[in-house]
Amino acid sequence: MEYDERLARFRQGHLNPFNKAEDEPRGDKDLLHNEMKPDSFKSEPRFHPTDRVMDLGLAEDHFSRPVGSFIASDIEHLKQAIEDCKRLILELPEHSEKQKDTVARLIHLRLKLQELKEPDEDEPNMRVLLEHRFYKEKSKSVKQTCDKCSTIIWGLIQTWYTCTGCSYRCHSKCLNTITKPCVRSKVSHQSEYELNICPESGLDSQDYRCAECRAPVSLRGIPNEARQCDYTGQYYCSNCHWNDMAVIPARVIHNWEFESRKVCRSSMRYLSLMMSRPVLKLKEINPLLFNFVEELVEIRKLRQDVLLMKPYFITCKEAMEARLLLQLQERQHFVENDEMYSLQDLIDISSGRLSSSLTEIHTTFAKHIKLDCERCQAKGFVCELCKEGDVLFPFDSHTSVCHDCSAVFHRDCYYDNSTTCPKCARMSERKQPVVPLVSRE
Repeated sequence: MEYDERLARFRQGHLNPFNKAEDEPRGDKDLLHNEMKPDSFKSEPRFHPTDRVMDLGLAEDHFSRPVGSFIASDIEHLKQAIEDCKRLILELPEHSEKQKDTVARLIHLRLKLQELKEPDEDEPNMRVLLEHRFYKEKSKSVKQTCDKCSTIIWGLIQTWYTCTGCSYRCHSKCLNTITKPCVRSKVSHQSEYELNICPESGLDSQDYRCAECRAPVSLRGIPNEARQCDYTGQYYCSNCHWNDMAVIPARVIHNWEFESRKVCRSSMRYLSLMMSRPVLKLKEINPLLFNFVEELVEIRKLRQDVLLMKPYFITCKEAMEARLLLQLQERQHFVENDEMYSLQDLIDISSGRLSSSLTEIHTTFAKHIKLDCERCQAKGFVCELCKEGDVLFPFDSHTSVCHDCSAVFHRDCYYDNSTTCPKCARMSERKQPVVPLVSRE
């Protein structure tokens, strides 16, 4: 019986260490108790409530509250813990250390909640919706905004996608609710600008709804604020119009105005994709612009010279090896024609950047033809009207080119001489049929 009593007291003391009697007499019983305790129990750590760590995959107790603690082991508990942290952040003094620590705990809680709700291995890397090609982003530190719900994308705790065509960004949870097609498809099928300045038709023509998502809007802001896009002239809600700024092509062409205006999200993406596309034929849209903008006349002359230099480079082995024409690879249309302009070209002309860069390229091209390459020098011309002076090239500033045979003359000689072009005369003589001589017998 004495052994059984000692064994019972031993089990009671180790299984429930918090219920030890404080007034238990110390004597032989304690001595016997210590003698019967196995060595294995001596090395076993004792359990204390303060040693508890939250089951959140973390080694530290990041989530303990100032008073008491909570354990979030499932989604419901995590949601409750997040709400408690939000409430505590509002109660703590602003910019205090405790508030900063609580914000850090809130981020870790949201991270764990996202891992439980949306595991990364279940998310596909690529999805195709409404001609969008969405790819899952791997960046966790870049702060972005969802184009669908207009809320912040927390890359550290949320999965998000970006369209490679139009840069449309959204949460993974918003993918299936997208209604806007990819703007790049519009650029591919309709590569032209709206050339009327802010063609407004009024809210009544839109039935007082957003032109894109059809949400109710009004100028009073009830239920949603109506925001006008300066490019389309239509009104949009705050979810479709974020007050983005962009240069309007119609204002540039008609007024030579480059001030940025407020545009909706879809217009902003469309203008961004169309920025470098040469779709503006200024000679037809507004030919008077060349009379008032001197920079345009200068750029047009440089482009015409580049087109005259192109045949030299195509037939020159050294020029092909040096890849001189690739200096204009960002503006490929400059080596194809001198009439088409992109919106980026006009912006660079206004700022003066295009004039300096194109002049430098023009100098490099002329140096190769006139000084560096003997083959290109041999393709020069001699003025047949005065038969004097140096070798002439069609891109020289003091020369004129015959429109029919492309012969090159001094400008003064060409306009002062009222006779026809000597080369054209020789070519016409060669085309005349030869009349056989009839012998007289």
